[in-house]
Amino acid sequence: MNKIVGFLSPYDYVVRYHEDNKVELIYSEHNTILSQPLVSANKLNILVWNIFKQKRLDCLNVLANYMDKTELILLQEAQTTTSLLNLINQHKKIADHVPAYSINKIHTGVMSIANVIPISSLSFKENEPLIRIPKSALATQYLLPHTQDTLLVANIHAVNFSFGIKIYRQQIRILLNQLKTHQGPVILAGDFNAWSRKRKHLLYSLVRNINLKPVNFTTDIRKKFMGSPLDFIFYRGLKVEQAEIIHTKASDHNPLLVSFILA
Repeated sequence: MNKIVGFLSPYDYVVRYHEDNKVELIYSEHNTILSQPLVSANKLNILVWNIFKQKRLDCLNVLANYMDKTELILLQEAQTTTSLLNLINQHKKIADHVPAYSINKIHTGVMSIANVIPISSLSFKENEPLIRIPKSALATQYLLPHTQDTLLVANIHAVNFSFGIKIYRQQIRILLNQLKTHQGPVILAGDFNAWSRKRKHLLYSLVRNINLKPVNFTTDIRKKFMGSPLDFIFYRGLKVEQAEIIHTKASDHNPLLVSFILA
């Protein structure tokens, strides 16, 4: 079993929301022994979505439609509002959240929602170079059935406002360091803000170096900026069975829905 090794200060942590309304702080040295496999068969359904801080009225209704159809939901710009936490609790899910910043006791950051408790969970934060508001990332690791291998999942909201790509490269590389030596399957997904030619070239170069492949979509209606898509799913050690993008006005991004087959 692989242990995630990270770059954390003593104040970095993940907030875990349990189905019974219990809230737990998870630090880097914490590992869960008594966990269950993420899936019971060989199929994994995953939804990836920047939910725009739940600003639009229909956002949680759309999310609710996929709570019981997926084993894993990776959100960016998730806010710890009562309505979102109640939705997670109602569907008996486990949510790991990295609070990048807080306003009026509402925390915003990436959130990974699953059917089971991950065996390890590690947070990352990187300040936006210009506006100094952090962006967050999260690496969670899950048991799989009938194998000693584990699934390592990275959920990222990449820095956006910067001159050049130095900080962007730094954020991506630190996260990829967690993935490159993992022996089991890997998923890297989120809002990468790859809106420039240099950013996209760097992103593809870095993921190729650790043998990750992009999920391709027949009808590509991902959110774009300056002509480039912002949201991606990369993977290794899995097979894509089906991939689609859901058209919705419930956020400024469209969700990505992918079914993987465990290799």
